[in-house]
Amino acid sequence: MTVTVRFAPSPTGRIHIGNARTALFNWLFALNNKGRFIQRFDDTDIGRSKQEFADAILYDLHWLGVFPDATEYQSRRFEVYDAAVERLKAAGVLYACYETPEELDLRRKVRRTRGLPPVYGREALALTQEQVAEYQADGRRPHWRFLLPNFTSDPLQPERTEVHWNDLVRGQETVDLASLSDPVLVREDGTYLYTLPSVVDDIEMGVSHVIRGDDHVTNTGVQIALFKALDAEPPVFGHHNLLTTVSGEGLSKRTGALSIESLREDGIEPMAVASLAVLVGTSENVAAAHDLAELAGRFDPAATSKSSAKFDPDELFVLNRALMHHMPFDGARDRLMVLGISGEQAEPFWLAVRGNLDRLADAVGWWRILREGPQDRPEFSDDDRDFLGQAFEVLPEEPWNGAVWKDWTGKIREATGRKGKGLFMPLRLALTGLPSGPELADLLPLMGREGTLARRP
Repeated sequence: MTVTVRFAPSPTGRIHIGNARTALFNWLFALNNKGRFIQRFDDTDIGRSKQEFADAILYDLHWLGVFPDATEYQSRRFEVYDAAVERLKAAGVLYACYETPEELDLRRKVRRTRGLPPVYGREALALTQEQVAEYQADGRRPHWRFLLPNFTSDPLQPERTEVHWNDLVRGQETVDLASLSDPVLVREDGTYLYTLPSVVDDIEMGVSHVIRGDDHVTNTGVQIALFKALDAEPPVFGHHNLLTTVSGEGLSKRTGALSIESLREDGIEPMAVASLAVLVGTSENVAAAHDLAELAGRFDPAATSKSSAKFDPDELFVLNRALMHHMPFDGARDRLMVLGISGEQAEPFWLAVRGNLDRLADAVGWWRILREGPQDRPEFSDDDRDFLGQAFEVLPEEPWNGAVWKDWTGKIREATGRKGKGLFMPLRLALTGLPSGPELADLLPLMGREGTLARRP
């Protein structure tokens, strides 16, 4: 069997880190099984779906390293859904209902007062032709419900029926269909709700595994029943835990919380985002992977916790720093050029400063210090000023190499008697204007003797 997965967001906003978690779970699963990844846009809500959001989602996925094998739009497939509707009607499992929202709400309240579950009572199945004609004469248009399967010959008295599946993430799962209302598949205006197009597309596109958030567990029971009503074998389902904010709130495309776009604009590396999105809330150690192939090797759907996982953006910076500190120059070269960092010094500069960066863009500040000197001249005590005067008097002559810092500080120690912090801190402040940073032994050869001497207070 060829493994085929899909990521199927609605293009109604920018995707956030929780959506990316689902996309990456599917992508890594496909990588590990040499399968196909379909990007499907569930855009049947014509009013809210926008092509600009679909394009932005594809851009975000590409930034993360996810490149679909195919891209599909549900809005271009209505004829396929229409044909499925006719099949379900012919099979007697899609029936017309004429209740208004107010009538349905009243029935739910009545059922609650009687101690019954507030599910739809299938009253529409008992409508006579005269009642239907009367509704139609009043201008009512039907919505269409899918008749969930049961084991009784009387559809008005459904017995307990359960759907079971072995979940790729959660293990054995069960949904009791008797606790659910027959779902509406088609609205009064003829538009489709999520369930029917999703199942029809999974059948038509040969989707073998559906991996998504655990807020869809109950939906899965209904969808398995619908697969069988359409004479199709259900795919393997897997439901991963959801991500929340640190305060426990859910993520939403509408609010833009932790959107991929905002994380990218904050200078976070895609592999920092991918590593945390995939590994948080699992039994795996959360550490930055250098590419998706490495992350795939650490990915196991069954290692995912059943409880929600809190996504802390501060952890992104920890992972981001780890990626910066080990990024080879070849991985940074093109982006450094865009920032104006190029030439013969670019590579030794990168190797010198990468261990002190939170984001790649932070290299610009150090490049400016290297080329122009400290941006803010520090204030020195009289003792430190005298010390620096003596220090610069013994500055070694050219040519300079990697040993110049050791030679210079050795001469300073002999001339002044200073050592430790009392020696190194004034020098660091004079050379960079900052109390911490890259090793001065690495920076000094890049400054050159003339550039170093220009930093004398």
